[in-house]
Amino acid sequence: MKELVVISGKGGTGKTSLVASFAALAKNKVLADCDVDAADLHLVLAPTVRHEEDFSGGKIARVLAERCTACGQCKEVCHFDAILEGDTFSVDPVECEGCGVCVWNCPEEAILFEEAVNGQWFISDTRYGPMVHARLGIAEENSGKLVTLVRNQAKQIAEEGGHDLVIVDGSPGIGCPVIASITGADLVLVVTEPTLSGKHDMERVAELTRHFGIPAMVCVNKWDLYPAIAEEIEQDALAGGIKVAGRVRYDKAVTKAQVVGTSVVEYTGGAITEEIKAMWRHVLYALG
Repeated sequence: MKELVVISGKGGTGKTSLVASFAALAKNKVLADCDVDAADLHLVLAPTVRHEEDFSGGKIARVLAERCTACGQCKEVCHFDAILEGDTFSVDPVECEGCGVCVWNCPEEAILFEEAVNGQWFISDTRYGPMVHARLGIAEENSGKLVTLVRNQAKQIAEEGGHDLVIVDGSPGIGCPVIASITGADLVLVVTEPTLSGKHDMERVAELTRHFGIPAMVCVNKWDLYPAIAEEIEQDALAGGIKVAGRVRYDKAVTKAQVVGTSVVEYTGGAITEEIKAMWRHVLYALG
């Protein structure tokens, strides 16, 4: 079984649209949406949820009012100003970082340390096959843990079902969710745009893949909007040991396909579809 992870230096480069097209082209695969902070692959794949679970990435403190003597010890030791003072003390769930210091220092044992529900994760069926995805709560943290959970579930489904490939829609950027998305992958495809910021973002992501020793390829999306920069990006990638998977032109069919909830390669048979198909062949070759 192989694992392909598609990432980008920032959001909005067309990463998810390409993943949807790859889903339509690939055979015997499992899909995983690891962009849990802003998941949107489901908008194209229209999944039918068959399993749902809460995700807990940490703990949160809660004061038992009937035991609290308002001694103030918890407020004294809290470094996050999460303790609210009154007749009895309470914990502000927004400010609480789940460190547990107040729990350990309460002389009355009046503070509970409970699992915090940060989001949900799902196993679904799509017209392209099984898919694992998630939804992180508003302003919730620990997205790196949720990404790892989603990837592990997708790989487990692939192993149990005899699937040859896991295609991951990874997180953008270079932070913890991205590291959790790519660690141990067989191949990373970096999607970027022909702009100076796109060039810079590609270089940052490329450095990340090199650091972890993960083979990588680059795709310049909307290359025809600025061919000169597209050429520079490809030359820089090759100089850094990253192969070029291909180019994808700007086409309004991408937006139209999103509106009707389908992939680009299913929506149109034009030049953009031929470019995506050619890139997919290069990716398959690189995966072996």
